[in-house]
Amino acid sequence: MKIECGKEKLERALTLTERATSKNPTLPILSYVLLEATSNSLILRATNLDIGVEITLPAKVEKLGTLAVKGSTLLGFLTNSPKDKNVTLESSEGGLLVKTLGGSALVKTANHEDFPKISKVSGGLGVVMDASLLSSGIRSVSYSASISHIKPELASVVLYSDGKNLVFVSTDSFRLAEKRIKAELPKDIERTIIPIKNAVDLSRMAEDIEKEKVNVFFGKNQIAVEGGGIYFVSRVVEGVFPDYKQIIPKEWKTEVVVLKEDFGRAVKTSTVFSDSFNQTTISIQPSKKKMEFKSKNADVGEGEISISGAISGEAIDISFNHKYISDCLQSILSDSIAMSFSGNNKPTMIRGVGDTSFLYIVMPMNR
Repeated sequence: MKIECGKEKLERALTLTERATSKNPTLPILSYVLLEATSNSLILRATNLDIGVEITLPAKVEKLGTLAVKGSTLLGFLTNSPKDKNVTLESSEGGLLVKTLGGSALVKTANHEDFPKISKVSGGLGVVMDASLLSSGIRSVSYSASISHIKPELASVVLYSDGKNLVFVSTDSFRLAEKRIKAELPKDIERTIIPIKNAVDLSRMAEDIEKEKVNVFFGKNQIAVEGGGIYFVSRVVEGVFPDYKQIIPKEWKTEVVVLKEDFGRAVKTSTVFSDSFNQTTISIQPSKKKMEFKSKNADVGEGEISISGAISGEAIDISFNHKYISDCLQSILSDSIAMSFSGNNKPTMIRGVGDTSFLYIVMPMNR
């Protein structure tokens, strides 16, 4: 192999593929990145058997070839070497010879024949959408996924279509986030459950090509995304995601509209005195148009802060994990938020005012 390609593009590609590698004692080749020089391009591949990444870069190829290198080693040399425009990669008896204007390095290689093939999704439904929207959909709900893998379907992001939207959902059974992205899609895209770590990696990949369209392929056991010279494939979880629409209350006893900035500041202030359970109590007083946040810690002290807003319905005192009610603010683009309460110990809904694309349901804490 002997090729010349853009140094910056190679660094970017190595950063993305390195995320897909893994340290597996029984399969050490999974910690390597496969480099393949074709007629006019350099293809980088990496997999941990859970996800696979393939990136194609334009290159001036003098000699075809394939080899496997430690992506972290090659990336470390390139990022710390002078900012040259191009880099030359050439195979040698000792490994991969890397040359820039400012220096050179010899990177050890492994037997590339041991590298597993990255599967291609075929025979499934495919849709085209903006990469930025795909990334936004995942980021809008991923924090609600369970951190425990006892129930894999909860430690995931779910995608499905209702015909007009691609719907993203995550829940850990204490809170639930749903984001709808408008797209012309077939209704028969069934719920596809992506492991949370893989979904986050997919979101980062989509961010990197946010200005382009991507093809999303829904296979039986895998989901794949392709665009901008990048191919990403992930396994999907075999399981049944909860019918979450059943937990959304049909009637509300108290409704509140406040500025998102005021709400966020009040929650953040209440964390100073919250206990080991992150408990914050919210007292809603419709007659005073006031919302009070109270927190107490036996070792630190106690505090109280209030904000004003448009409030209707019954007075209510209700406690939440402050992290659960603040996490959703990153997904709300509106300046104001609407909170709907169905009563003590019952689900509360949070949405952006005038935005029906995002919905957040959170369960209160038992005081």
